[in-house]
Amino acid sequence: MMYLIYKQKILDFYKRYKRMPGYGEIMEFTGFKSKNAVFKLINRLVQEGVVDKDRKGRLIPMNMMNGISLLGVVEAGLPSPVGDVLGDVINLDEWLVKRPEDSFLLKVKGDSMIEAHIKEGDLVLAERREQAKEDEIVIAEVDGEWTMKYYKTKRGKPYLLAANKKYKPIYPQQSLRIAAVVKAVIRKY
Repeated sequence: MMYLIYKQKILDFYKRYKRMPGYGEIMEFTGFKSKNAVFKLINRLVQEGVVDKDRKGRLIPMNMMNGISLLGVVEAGLPSPVGDVLGDVINLDEWLVKRPEDSFLLKVKGDSMIEAHIKEGDLVLAERREQAKEDEIVIAEVDGEWTMKYYKTKRGKPYLLAANKKYKPIYPQQSLRIAAVVKAVIRKY
């Protein structure tokens, strides 16, 4: 019973602060007197798939969100008869994030990717990677400045291409370093 209370306290902390608590913070709100007790609690949460640990041992939220019901398919073209309810449940964390320890969100500024349906104010979910495939949208450092563009190559040389005709391709003068690949766009209406 106490385990469920401690688990809920960790979930509440995550919802309130938008980050996972550290071991010291867990000791504080559980009343544990040793980090060993926290370690055992964390291991149980890891076994259940509620949290995981990154390479540095920090906690990563896994199944913190309850699933959302998938009711069916909606026609985006001509109207069609209402179909049967699917009744599935989708957990957005699991569906969108394949490698939580290598994933992060960035808020979009600017209009260079509007033809890829990425607008200013959107969030992009990015996955850390040092290499990209042709036509993937990347987060890259080019000549010391960061940007998000399509990754392209021409005669074996990499360059970046905006998804907006008013911007020219970016050919690196000195360096081009891929930091991540965009995996999803999140827009709130």
